[in-house]
Amino acid sequence: QVQLVESGGGLVQPGGSLRLSCAASGSIFSINAMGWYRQAPGKQRELVAAITSGGSTNYADSVKGRFTISRDNAKNAVYLQMRSLKPEDTAVYYCNADVQFKVGGYNYWGQGTQVTVSS
Repeated sequence: QVQLVESGGGLVQPGGSLRLSCAASGSIFSINAMGWYRQAPGKQRELVAAITSGGSTNYADSVKGRFTISRDNAKNAVYLQMRSLKPEDTAVYYCNADVQFKVGGYNYWGQGTQVTVSS
């Protein structure tokens, strides 16, 4: 069984910063891509940022230049540094990981962490 545990969400004023963390645990052989998605009320879940095991990244246009994704392969962890936050960044943020076992693989989601940007 694999679990993704997120932390770091909260309430922040516009222009502020937050850092999200996500750690995967369980019988993991390796992890390919890891990423962060978000879902605002009444909207579909969308990709925020993703990173491969080799460190290649891609970002949603709406967060480019403000958010930075990184990972620690030794810890099976992924991070999202968010700066210059805007009210439209308010959403539940979900961690995602493409986990590989000795045989086969599976895609996992975290439970989500709320990020609220408001004055």
